[in-house]
Amino acid sequence: MFVSADDVSDTSATIADRIFDRLRQAIVEGEIPPGSKISEPVLAARYGISRGPLREAMRRLESTNLVDRKPNVGARVITLSSDQLLEIYVIREALEGMAARLAAQQMSDAAIADLQQLLAQHRSEVARDGQTYFQQEGDLDFHFRIVQGSGNRRLIDILCNDLYHLARMYRCQFGMKSDRVRDAIKEHELIADAIAEHDGELAEWLMRRHIRLSRRAVERRLVAENSGQSVSTFRSRH
Repeated sequence: MFVSADDVSDTSATIADRIFDRLRQAIVEGEIPPGSKISEPVLAARYGISRGPLREAMRRLESTNLVDRKPNVGARVITLSSDQLLEIYVIREALEGMAARLAAQQMSDAAIADLQQLLAQHRSEVARDGQTYFQQEGDLDFHFRIVQGSGNRRLIDILCNDLYHLARMYRCQFGMKSDRVRDAIKEHELIADAIAEHDGELAEWLMRRHIRLSRRAVERRLVAENSGQSVSTFRSRH
C-alpha cells in the first residue's frame, strides 16, 4: 500500500521518516480516505515494523494536522471542511507575502535562476494539461521554492510541513479544479521577476494578490457546487 519491506532501513529514525512520508502521501492523495481509522497494530503487523517508529510517524502526522488522535478512540484521518480550506488561504496570503519579501532579499542568483527554470517547466506542463498540473504538486512547487528561499525556518516549517499538505489534500480528495491555471502561471512569472529584481515590497504585494485571487476563485467554485447540490436535492424531493 504505502510502505514496503524494501523501504525499511536499520535505524528507527529512518524507518519513522519513511513511514511518515508514505502515510502522509497516502492521506494527502486520498489513498487513505478522510475519516478513516488508522490502526497502529495493523500497520505494524502488515509491514513487520516495531511500534516505536510507527508511533513516532503517527505523532508527526498528528502535529501536521493530518491525523486527529483522541483518547479511547484512536487516530483518524482528518476531514476538511470548505471553511477550513478558506482559512488556509487567508493564512497563506499573509505568510507567503512575507516569504516572498524575504526571498527577494535572500535568494541567490543561482536560486533565482532555478526558480525561473522551474517556471519554464510549468509553462510546458500547463500547455499539455493544465488540470493535471493543478491537481499535482506543480503549483505548490513554485511556492515551496520561494518559502525555502526566504531562509526563515519558522515560515518554512509552518507552510511547507503543514499548510501546503492540507491544501493539496483538499484538492486531491474533493476533485477541485481550477479555471485560472494560466492566469496563475502569469502571476507566478510576475512574482519571480520581482524577486529577481530584489524588490521585496513588490514581491510581497504580488504574492498576496495571487493567493487572494486563488481564494476568491475557490469561493466561487464552492458557491456554485453548493448551489448545484441544493438544486439536485430539491429535484430529488419533488
